[in-house]
Amino acid sequence: MDLPPSPEDRDRRRPEAGATRRLVQLVLPHLWPAEPGLRWMVVWAALFMLAGKLVTVATPFALKGVVDSLAPKEGVGPEAIPLAFLLAYGAARLGATLFNELRDTVFARVAERGGRLVARRTYEHLFALSLRWHLERRTGELARAISRGVQAVGFMLHTALFTMGPVILELALVLGILVWNYPPGFAIVTLATVLVYAIFTIATTEWRNRFRREMNEKDNEFSAQAVDGLINYEIVKAFGNEAFETRRLDRALKAYEDAAVKAQASLSFLNAGQAAIIAVGVTIVMALAASGVVAGTLTVGDVVLVNAFLLQLYLPLNFLGVLYRELRQSLTDLELVGGLLERRPEIEDAPDARPLRLSGGSVAFERVRFAYDPRRPILEDVSFTIPAGRKVAIVGASGAGKSTIVRLLFRFFDATGGAVLIDGQNVRRVTQASLRAAIGLVPQDTVLFNDTIAANIGYGRPGASREEIEAAAKVAQIHDFIASLPEGYETIVGERGLKLSGGEKQRVAIARVVLKNPPILVLDEATSALDTLTERQLQAALADAARGRTTLVIAHRLSTVVDADEILVLEAGRIVERGTHEQLLARRGLYAALWTRQHEKAMAEA
Repeated sequence: MDLPPSPEDRDRRRPEAGATRRLVQLVLPHLWPAEPGLRWMVVWAALFMLAGKLVTVATPFALKGVVDSLAPKEGVGPEAIPLAFLLAYGAARLGATLFNELRDTVFARVAERGGRLVARRTYEHLFALSLRWHLERRTGELARAISRGVQAVGFMLHTALFTMGPVILELALVLGILVWNYPPGFAIVTLATVLVYAIFTIATTEWRNRFRREMNEKDNEFSAQAVDGLINYEIVKAFGNEAFETRRLDRALKAYEDAAVKAQASLSFLNAGQAAIIAVGVTIVMALAASGVVAGTLTVGDVVLVNAFLLQLYLPLNFLGVLYRELRQSLTDLELVGGLLERRPEIEDAPDARPLRLSGGSVAFERVRFAYDPRRPILEDVSFTIPAGRKVAIVGASGAGKSTIVRLLFRFFDATGGAVLIDGQNVRRVTQASLRAAIGLVPQDTVLFNDTIAANIGYGRPGASREEIEAAAKVAQIHDFIASLPEGYETIVGERGLKLSGGEKQRVAIARVVLKNPPILVLDEATSALDTLTERQLQAALADAARGRTTLVIAHRLSTVVDADEILVLEAGRIVERGTHEQLLARRGLYAALWTRQHEKAMAEA
């Protein structure tokens, strides 16, 4: 395989302003969804939120009534238990909780739907990005970062809307009540406390936000290394490098541990500062209330009322500090997701692209040039034609550019010069979906999903019936083997198909392509990783799969392509020889030398 060095720079971290803009773009559309049913849920949730806050603000008045009714009057004890005030107090406490729970229940669907849509949009965009981009990325790191970003969207939808809004509403109501019923000092001290609290929270959170970012980076690194080690489990075991992998992961965990300790220390400082500010504010307001009682301008119930207001206000206000911290962390987590969604795919359909119109499936490369890096050309002036229904093989040493030709045919990359044509249509002028629907691939390294054999074969044409899947398996000569398994077609193949042998995996890949039934078939060194006996057994299955199709074979072992209608010999990105097997042997050139060398090696191994 040709592994391209990418000239593309790594993604840079976006500034906070960009993250804020992405937050608005990602979250706001989901606060007022397109579906009418979800919009009604938003409306009902807002109504429940408003009702809950009104009941919460009214609760201290019932408590004041209880206290004033029980307070002795002119040396005489209370005449009766203030049952009405007690019932009102209990009903208000219960009502506030019920309204909040109804709010969360109604809005849950909206929040989860928003997170789901953002996740789907992100993964759709990831599949649209270029192969070059994916070759640069570490899967574990990317998956972890996206997971955090999607969770951040859900947090913003649910918590920010129905926590910040109610707290601001409650603050306004409490300040209005204090201004209307009590001396100005009460409202002034309360408002000053809130402002100092907010300023301290914002400033400190901005300072400690870098610790969160560092912690995210270390978490990404650990996830990436852990996934790499587990995916390559067999290699780790084969080389006896379990201890090495453990030490490598421990270094990543140690870096995360250090970052987490810094984050926790800064969080403790923030929590202590917030508690101190609230304590000072409560103390001052209670002192004002006590002075009013002594002066005879306020009752004991007023003291209880003011205290209840402050407790009700400062408890959510304290959570507002947590909310702001989480908001800043969510912005950090959204940076990667927003950056991903803004990245344009390297390969896109042309504005006037049309579906590929097939009339046989001939393939042509016309003076194609290509380089992953301008400093290192891979293909130079490559021209050949595969007539419809014929078989052409490309052979050559590793790094000659064979697999690059496959990538250009699939349009995973665009040629830097020349043209790739199918039935006379430039692949750049047709839609990518129709292009790839017309081509089937049996790769050297078969990729299977950790699912059933039936699901892996059915991946060639989602929705295919069991009869069609079994028919494809028979063409690939693997039906009898599958039928002999205890679970049959429902057998789970394991991660990357590890429960199957190399030959069995290749047969599943062949069956998958047969089920797809494409007019063009690409065999990209489909048997080079197998032993000679297994390779010979697979040749019949490959021949059945290729029958009647335009077939391009990328081969390392020349014995697998002797029946090709034409063989192209690629060297250093150029076609240096072409002809049938007999013609190339008679020419006594590079192909003949490769054939002799491989034949002698096979004889020696026998």
